Amino acid sequence: MLPKRSYLLNAAYEWVADNDMTPYLLVDAEQKDVIIPTEFVKDGQIVLNVSMSAVRHLIMDKDAVSFEARFSGKPMQVYVPIRAALALYAKENGDGFVFPDEEFSDEPPAPTTPAPKKGFQLKVVK
Repeated sequence: MLPKRSYLLNAAYEWVADNDMTPYLLVDAEQKDVIIPTEFVKDGQIVLNVSMSAVRHLIMDKDAVSFEARFSGKPMQVYVPIRAALALYAKENGDGFVFPDEEFSDEPPAPTTPAPKKGFQLKVVK
């Protein structure tokens, strides 16, 4: 089965944003493939403001969270594999979700081939 963390992350983000609060993402900075500003890591973790006013080009999919942001005025591309996302919560009141422990595959998912389409086909008639 696919890990549920990406689905919970998206739901938590929408819930926090819909309540006009600031979504913060807690990240395990010691996970493989994490790209973050290391100067802000504390005790192996980092908290990132992922609000639309703080980041550009935010993508949250089944594999990772990625976006562009500025840290101390320097632009940076941030990449957080989904296994490194530990929690998402509102800055204002701390309410949110801590994600459950899950097993993650280190292998990329196998590409799927699209099923042949059934139905009508258009033809040029002269």
